[in-house]
Amino acid sequence: MTDLPPADPAARPSPAPAAEWLAAPVLRGWGLTLEPMGTRHAEDMSIGADEQTLQFLSRGGPATHTLEDWATYLEGLNALPHRVNWAVRPDGEARVVGRISFSEVNVADRWVEIGTMLLPAAQGTGVNPRAKLLLLARAFEVLGAGRVHFKVDARNERSLRAMTKLGAVREGTLRRYQVRPDGYARDSVIFSVLPEEWPEVRARLEARVQADANMKNG
Repeated sequence: MTDLPPADPAARPSPAPAAEWLAAPVLRGWGLTLEPMGTRHAEDMSIGADEQTLQFLSRGGPATHTLEDWATYLEGLNALPHRVNWAVRPDGEARVVGRISFSEVNVADRWVEIGTMLLPAAQGTGVNPRAKLLLLARAFEVLGAGRVHFKVDARNERSLRAMTKLGAVREGTLRRYQVRPDGYARDSVIFSVLPEEWPEVRARLEARVQADANMKNG
């Protein structure tokens, strides 16, 4: 289990061993736990998801919202090479509220891609910045990543705004880059964060988390 990451976001460790990049330890901090995702989370996903949950995913989602189809879908995600998946569980909650992933890991070039899928109940809450804090901190402060990037469906206005709010740099658009299961070829907008930008990004995210906590306690 990995608890709260190091307090010094400016620290730049040497790259971790290759096996560590593809490991999925339990990550805990900022009122959230990320636990290795598995078929045991299918019930929570099937209960909490709706069509909007899946509409912008590059790989689509389960054929139906049955427990069986969700289990098959999650099992398939875990079988993909160079990918690491966590289920997102707010402290004190019985159910998970989505997943966050290193959707691609490139050890040789020292970068990871982060992808997130939150259920409707968690959207617009403090869950997203908390989950990204945990995974970005792991990437930069534990793995020694030289780059983290995000690919966003160009139609997904909510996620585009979230990336801007995060402080990630918008690099451009890969046109018709990913073909979804329904045949639609989506444009993917690329955002990235580099190690020298991470301290400011972390400060932004922590400020949002603190503001959310103050609102709940106010």
